[in-house]
Amino acid sequence: MLATVELFTRTGGIILSRWGHFLAGITWIGLLWYFNFVQTPSLAQFEAGPRVELQRKLLGRALWWFRWGAMFTVLTGIMILGFQKNFDGNYMKSGPGLSISTGILFALIMWANVWLVIWPNQKVVIANADRVAAGQEPDPNAASAGRKGALASRTNTLFSIPMLFFMAATSHFAPVFDTSKGSHRGIYYIIVLVIAAFFELNALGVLGGYAPSPTRKFLDDHRQTIAVGVGIWIVLMIAWQVLFT
Repeated sequence: MLATVELFTRTGGIILSRWGHFLAGITWIGLLWYFNFVQTPSLAQFEAGPRVELQRKLLGRALWWFRWGAMFTVLTGIMILGFQKNFDGNYMKSGPGLSISTGILFALIMWANVWLVIWPNQKVVIANADRVAAGQEPDPNAASAGRKGALASRTNTLFSIPMLFFMAATSHFAPVFDTSKGSHRGIYYIIVLVIAAFFELNALGVLGGYAPSPTRKFLDDHRQTIAVGVGIWIVLMIAWQVLFT
C-alpha cells in the first residue's frame, strides 16, 4: 500500500512539475522573445509621448509575468529534479545528465539576469516614465539603466537558444552519446563555462563597460543576437561530436 501511494505521489509530482515547468517556461521565454524581437525594435520608431505611455502602462505588467515566469520555471525545474529517481548516482555523468546540466547552467544565469539586472533597471525606466508623464524632469540615470537591462535581456535571448535545445536534448539526443570519459566531460564543461562567462561578463559591463563596442555589437541588433545564439549552439554541438563519439 505504501509503495503504491509513493509511486502515485511521485508520478503525480513528475506530471505536475513538468506541466508547470512547460507553462512557466513558455511564459518566460515567450515574453523574452516578445521584448527583444517585437517591442524593443518597435519602440525605437515611436515618438517620445507614445513611448512613455507604453512604458508606464504596458511594461510593468509584462515584466511582472516575465520575472515570475522565470521564477516558477526555475522552481518547477527543481521540483522535477526532486521527483526523478534517475537523478541519483552517476546520472550527471551520463549523456542526459550532461545535457540537462548544460541547460540548467544557462537557465540559472538567465534567471539571475532577470531578477538582479533586468528588473531593477527596468524599475528605474518605468519610474522615469511616470516622472515625465507628471511633468517632472527626466531621471538622468534612466538611459544607463535601460542600457544595462537591454544588454542583459539580449544576452538572455542568445542563451535561450542553446538552453532550450539542451533541455529538450536530454531525452531525444543526448542518450546516444558516450560520456563515460571524465577527462572529456571536464573539457566540455570548461568550454561551456568559458562561453557562459564571456557573454555574461560582457553583458554586465565587466568587459569594457556598457557602451557600444565590437563585443556588444551583436547585442544591439536582434538579428545578430539570434545568429550568435545559434553560433553558441553550433560550437557546443561540435564539442559533443568531437568529445563524445
